Amino acid sequence: MKPFLKPRKLLSKFGYPPQPSTRAQAFQRLFGYLTAYPIPFALTMILVVVATALNLVVAYLLGVGINILSTPAPDLTALSQTAIGMVVAAIASWLLFLVEGLVLAGISQKATYQLRRDLFEHMQLLSLNFFDRQPIGELMSRVTSDTELISQFFQTGLNQLFVNLSKLVFTAIAMLLLDWRLAIAALVIVPLMLTFVGFLSRVSGPAFDQLQQQLGELNGVMEETISGEKTVIAYRRQDEAVESFEDISAASRDASIKAQFIALISRPVTLVLTNLDVALVALVGGVMVLQGATDVGVIATFLQYTRQLSLPLTQLSNLFNALLAALAGAERVFQILDEQPAIVDRPRTPPLPPIQGHVEFRAVDFSYVQGRKILKQNTFTALPGQKIGLCGPTGAGKSTIINLITRYYDIDAGDILIDGHSIYDVQQDSLRQQIGIVLQEPFLFSDTVLNNLRYARLDATEADCIEAAKRANAHDFIDRLADGYHTMLTERGSNLSQGQRQLLTIARMMVQDPRLVILDEATSNVDTRTEQKIQEALARLMAGRTSFVIAHRLSTIRDSDCILVIKSGEIIERGTHADLMAQNGFYSDLFMSQFKGKLTSLTQPV
Repeated sequence: MKPFLKPRKLLSKFGYPPQPSTRAQAFQRLFGYLTAYPIPFALTMILVVVATALNLVVAYLLGVGINILSTPAPDLTALSQTAIGMVVAAIASWLLFLVEGLVLAGISQKATYQLRRDLFEHMQLLSLNFFDRQPIGELMSRVTSDTELISQFFQTGLNQLFVNLSKLVFTAIAMLLLDWRLAIAALVIVPLMLTFVGFLSRVSGPAFDQLQQQLGELNGVMEETISGEKTVIAYRRQDEAVESFEDISAASRDASIKAQFIALISRPVTLVLTNLDVALVALVGGVMVLQGATDVGVIATFLQYTRQLSLPLTQLSNLFNALLAALAGAERVFQILDEQPAIVDRPRTPPLPPIQGHVEFRAVDFSYVQGRKILKQNTFTALPGQKIGLCGPTGAGKSTIINLITRYYDIDAGDILIDGHSIYDVQQDSLRQQIGIVLQEPFLFSDTVLNNLRYARLDATEADCIEAAKRANAHDFIDRLADGYHTMLTERGSNLSQGQRQLLTIARMMVQDPRLVILDEATSNVDTRTEQKIQEALARLMAGRTSFVIAHRLSTIRDSDCILVIKSGEIIERGTHADLMAQNGFYSDLFMSQFKGKLTSLTQPV
């Protein structure tokens, strides 16, 4: 079993290339997911046409039968043949509609699956700046709620849409062929219905768009509140959380009431227009019969056709609610599918060869928001095997430097080189697979311990993972778990302690065996004994590798080959711990304030 899904390139035939997201174009792109299966889709269209035609034959034969009965001496043989024809046509029509529904259901399920897959895979290709500006709950709403609306329409509404449109068109054609005068009387309902539906679309469309937006915000609030429930309880903010939820929920309720109310008024209006249309056909037909312009059988057939015309109109108006909701969800889904990665490889970019770990920053400027520089003219060099410490106030730009080495973002000016190769002239994947990262907040997946260790290198054997866990001081506690390396972890590894989770992430990086190591406050939030184990594991991990260590506790970077002191996006001091202490500058002040009262042991030469 593969423990994790590997992102793949999206196929352009499913709704691509990106197009402007309007309601009509959203429908067209959704339709493209169905026509991606041309043979079964063509079969459904043929079945709909034939089944509809047979259904019209039933009404026509009814008129023929009435005409036979209207004669002074009815031909019983012809009448029985007509009756048999009606039964056969009705049964055949029902069977064909049944087969058509089954085939279309299969296509719909495949189309829904492909849409969800495209959406999720495309999100894996997007850059971090996309996720920086998108609340997780909002994204989850698009992947789940919005696609579910589309799925429901595919499963139930789509078949009714095709069948009723077919009935509407063929019934109108049959009417015109049978008697154009009665057809005009019967079809007068169509422009009235189209005008009414056009009015509803202008009003209901924005209402459903607002509803989906409100549901996205609601999901965002729920995800954030539930994720931070410990903090909510610790600060006794349950009442405020409920109030916040109620405000967003009330907005969703109001948007839903507006959308549903506007959609629901279509049914009574349609019924009124339908009854008026039947009455008009009966009136015109009665006058024509009295004038000898037609016979009773034609009138009976037309009344059946009028009901068959009104039925699809009624059902189409009822479908309008589901269609608008599905299109509102589709527009939000296609907004993500139309997003382009901010970080892309240049054409014909080669992979980065195996590195030694020589890192250079050359006058690097960077800003998350244009015009607001975070890093200014950063220049430094890290030689292979060196340990580089990064320190400075919160928000100084330490983590930003790390994000640039891994090319999570592109710089504004300057260049970043590894072993003489600009990271912008090599493939991103080949760069990142040679860099290992241990973050302050370790992240583990809901999978076995073994698969979490393999996440860094899927071809690693169980023996590789066990050896890495031993080197990371994680083997002992893993061995004590209920199922050892096959123990299932809960979400984010919450059934482990903070220190155990961190040891697992260190072991995971050892499985990866990178040449360049990045540690971002890897020893924070753990007890002293666990910190010692982590420090030992990190020492083994960094041995012989170039490493960048971000630290607020300066004791963790005292032995660095070079310490970069960063303030307001600029490197204001650099050197070894001893050099910086001798300068009596910013680093010295920071160190003295942090370790006041403990200087006897900490100021000894390293």
